[in-house]
Amino acid sequence: MTAIRPRTALLFAALFGLAACQPRPAAESSSPRLDLSPWGASALKAEDLRPLPGSDARLAASERDGLLLLDGEGRERARLPGSFSGLDLRSAGPRGVIVASLDNATQQATLVSLDTEAQRWGAPLQLPARDYAVAGLCLYRDDARNLYLFLVGEDGHGEQWLVGAGPRLNAEARRVRGLALPPAAEYCQVDDAANRLFVNEENVGLWAYPAHPEADSARVPVDLVAPFGGLAKRAGAMAVVPGGLLALDPSAARLHLYQQQGEAWQAVASLPLPGLDEPERIAVAASAKGTELLLQDDASGRFHQGRLDWQAQPVALPPALPGVAALRQSEPVGRQGDAADDPAIWVNPNDAAASRVLGTNKKQGLLVYGLDGQLLQELPVGRLNNVDVRPGFALGGQRVDLAVASNRDRNSLSLFAIDRATGEVKPAGEVPTPLKEIYGICLFQPASGELYAFANGKDGRFLQYRLDGAGGAASGQLVREFRVDSQPEGCVADDQRQRLFIGEEDVGVWALDARADAPADLASVMKVGDALHADVEGLALYQSEARDYLVISSQGNDSYVVLDAEPPFALRGAFRVGLNAAAGIDGASETDGLEVTSANLGGPWSQGMLVVQDGRKRMPEQTQNFKFVPWAEVARTLGLH
Repeated sequence: MTAIRPRTALLFAALFGLAACQPRPAAESSSPRLDLSPWGASALKAEDLRPLPGSDARLAASERDGLLLLDGEGRERARLPGSFSGLDLRSAGPRGVIVASLDNATQQATLVSLDTEAQRWGAPLQLPARDYAVAGLCLYRDDARNLYLFLVGEDGHGEQWLVGAGPRLNAEARRVRGLALPPAAEYCQVDDAANRLFVNEENVGLWAYPAHPEADSARVPVDLVAPFGGLAKRAGAMAVVPGGLLALDPSAARLHLYQQQGEAWQAVASLPLPGLDEPERIAVAASAKGTELLLQDDASGRFHQGRLDWQAQPVALPPALPGVAALRQSEPVGRQGDAADDPAIWVNPNDAAASRVLGTNKKQGLLVYGLDGQLLQELPVGRLNNVDVRPGFALGGQRVDLAVASNRDRNSLSLFAIDRATGEVKPAGEVPTPLKEIYGICLFQPASGELYAFANGKDGRFLQYRLDGAGGAASGQLVREFRVDSQPEGCVADDQRQRLFIGEEDVGVWALDARADAPADLASVMKVGDALHADVEGLALYQSEARDYLVISSQGNDSYVVLDAEPPFALRGAFRVGLNAAAGIDGASETDGLEVTSANLGGPWSQGMLVVQDGRKRMPEQTQNFKFVPWAEVARTLGLH
């Protein structure tokens, strides 16, 4: 007998506990009813069969006959010759669908459009051949109507590819990311509305993953094989209904019904499948009469149709936030893992188009980019976390623009001089702090001209320093100290109104007087809740003649919240930085720091620029980087002045 490894035993124990918390299926006498009857001619030899939305027609994938459009009686209406297995589809407007299948001859995933009115197939789009055997595939359309294809392969291989936009296929497919899937996975399905991917693990159970490419790759069990769950011996093919999941239990010839309960799943019923010895495939379509099913019996090869008098209860989903695409992105940082953190924008006073984006790498130092994202300088001075910039700092006998960053190696403030003519950045000294774990940093420059730095630590302390460079070497004098109750990070100062905004990661955003001699009385700006999701990370100010806005990184739901920068701090909206397929730029997620400027930097940046750190670099998968977004698109999307 093979011994179970301790880590595996712990995993199964945890899963057993989770599954045991689910209510058991209701008794069959009170279960939903399912009536089945054979469908189509016995001569039909197909590997997969799917109902066509809004019609009694069917689509079939056949090893012998290719891809077939069939009428309600199973008669052929259109054929794409070849040998195909596996099938999924999505609507492509009122008269068409996009079909995904696996070309058996080339072992390539293939996508093709079908004009259902003209009964005509389009030109196929094939993904490059993979270095693993593809077992299954499924389509996914996100909130922005981008179309993706998931591949499920042997030995735990999984991939997500961008294949279309709206009703059309792209000219070429683009790999977005790889996924670590179960080694015995064969089937997948996606609930588009919930952005959820379902994958089977034959001898273990059914799993739910986030489907959006910018989401974390965590998973939760839907059900497990006995004795840990309600499946007899195997987890088979699945079909999605809104708020629920249908799954085949092939070894017991049963159909399991599951209802979503928050992030968990409840077993609703387990129905016998009379007349099927080895149920292998399942497909569903909603109709006015209920949920229409198509099931395949692997033993006979026959398909059966039926109607299920059960619908999952609707699940409340968060509203879809509008997306704004990045127009440029920085080169990826030179360190793996959680490295890139916070950007700052230096505006060149002589040539705005030659401005710079400074970014911290908390495993390396300070990085300097051009507005095209090209890396211009690397300053390996230590683990820098946050950075901020102000102009006109007197350093010795010269006037420079100053960047200040929090240095986690030395729990200090690292100062950098920026040449106002060339944009070159050079180290300009260190200011030590007594913080044990320095974290965030921001600068404050009132009209009187002095320069202050606010530094915070993970223990909630804030230290305010007056910076001085008159002697030619940077120094700092501690002038004020205050604290919040839990971990802070992001902060930004409104120089004009002498107001400081600070973020407390699990609580929200506070405002207080930024002046050194003022009391540190905290006033709530926004609490974590419906719009703002913890962690609260980067803060930035967009300031123009028309109106000023506070921009916040809402890391918990990968979004950015925009408020008026003056009381009562009215909410103006929230958005995500989404995919720019045409430019080959992925969206942004898990954002730490951000920065914004209203300065006219020329071209697409004429109304300013927003820069956000991207915590998950996709398409291709690389180390983290920074995304550059035209503020004009943010303003248009949210209807800002």
